[in-house]
Amino acid sequence: MDSGKIDIREMHWFIHMLQALDAGLVVLDRDYRIQVWNSFMENHSGRHPGQILGKEIFSLFPEIEAGWFRRKAEAVFQLGSRAFVTWEQRPYLFRFRNYRPITGRAEFMYQNITFVPLLSLAGDVSHLGLLIYDVTDTAVHKQALEQANRRLAQLNRTDHLTGLYNRAYLEEMLAREYSRSRRTFQSCTLMMFDIDHFKKINDSHGHPAGDAVLQATARVLKESIRDTDIAARYGGEEFCVILIDTNAKEAQLVAERLRRNMEAETLHYDGKEIRWTISSGIAELVELMETPAQWLECADKALYEAKERGRNQWRLYKEAV
Repeated sequence: MDSGKIDIREMHWFIHMLQALDAGLVVLDRDYRIQVWNSFMENHSGRHPGQILGKEIFSLFPEIEAGWFRRKAEAVFQLGSRAFVTWEQRPYLFRFRNYRPITGRAEFMYQNITFVPLLSLAGDVSHLGLLIYDVTDTAVHKQALEQANRRLAQLNRTDHLTGLYNRAYLEEMLAREYSRSRRTFQSCTLMMFDIDHFKKINDSHGHPAGDAVLQATARVLKESIRDTDIAARYGGEEFCVILIDTNAKEAQLVAERLRRNMEAETLHYDGKEIRWTISSGIAELVELMETPAQWLECADKALYEAKERGRNQWRLYKEAV
């Protein structure tokens, strides 16, 4: 056989191999008209080559962002080098539905795309090849792992009883907001409070009732502050709130609102009504507070003063005025 000629049998095998690829193969000319459309693309799109060949890709698949795709493709045409797009950059190029039972959580097929320059006999890039890989399993598994890690991180920083942040995370955020406030000169105030006579609640109604009071306190707290504020259970019946971009005067309004909301709350537990109050200490971050721990200590001192003065009230750390 003449080595310069292609055996028809070899061509048949080559075409059969292209059709059998477990990946999508699309070839476009310089006008973005489709020249090759293999079995993978036919099966997943529901369109056979007779409906596809010779037509512009953007008219057939409006989900492809034409401006972005042209920029990507033109770089391949001009530079003659491959380009890649992962599912993390764009979930898919062709919006094919996902029918795989293992990855049924994904509505559409996640795809990695390779742009391949195809040379003419003259040596110039005359066509563009697209290889479309189904990476749905990989994408779904990675997303599930990331979601599990986020849940684990959330559990590690959350108090299991109240759903608020725990003490360790509060201290981390306290250090962050201390540094941020020092750097930006924006106001930030720490409020610390505890439930008045909480031991009596436990003694009179039992520890399960005390837990219910802690949960109700956390709920009222979250309802009384902004989403941007950071609320935590510091320990036992003691809670802390970092009031972001809030000065002492504004924090007093928050403390009073919280005090009133807590005083008005009634918990119905085991056929009994339980009511409680709180005492709070407020400390705006000021120059004399040299560490986050000192800032916390100042709020604690104000809280102690509120309790000494009869409870069910808030007090402002004096040096913060």
